[in-house]
Amino acid sequence: MTTDQRVRTLTEPECLTRLERSVIGRVAWNTVDGPQILPVTYRVHHRAIVFRTSAHGALAELARPRKAAFEVDEYDLIDRTGWSVLVSGHSGSGTRPDDLIRLWSEADPGPWAGGTRNVFITIRMDVVTGRLVGP
Repeated sequence: MTTDQRVRTLTEPECLTRLERSVIGRVAWNTVDGPQILPVTYRVHHRAIVFRTSAHGALAELARPRKAAFEVDEYDLIDRTGWSVLVSGHSGSGTRPDDLIRLWSEADPGPWAGGTRNVFITIRMDVVTGRLVGP
């Protein structure tokens, strides 16, 4: 990093704007085997991160309530500038019929991986923080 680069804390509205504009992020949580981090396509919906997964994959663990983190970032290799947003919260799944209808119609994130991905996972945004590195 050059000497004219600065690190600035992003406000929550700035973080939310970046979250809403991005489409791929990383989900992190603790498993019985230790920390797990996986990329997902997602949407922001009613102050939650929403993504779809398989009922039989590792991400399906997050259907049960547990602490989770979600991160998105962007980095410019030439200018050496970028930003990062971190969400800390609790996971769960949309299991009520009205929740599922709303998620399919309003917040379907279109999974990155192929196959049947019909389990919606949500991560409630309890804490949202971010940093910007730039001039």
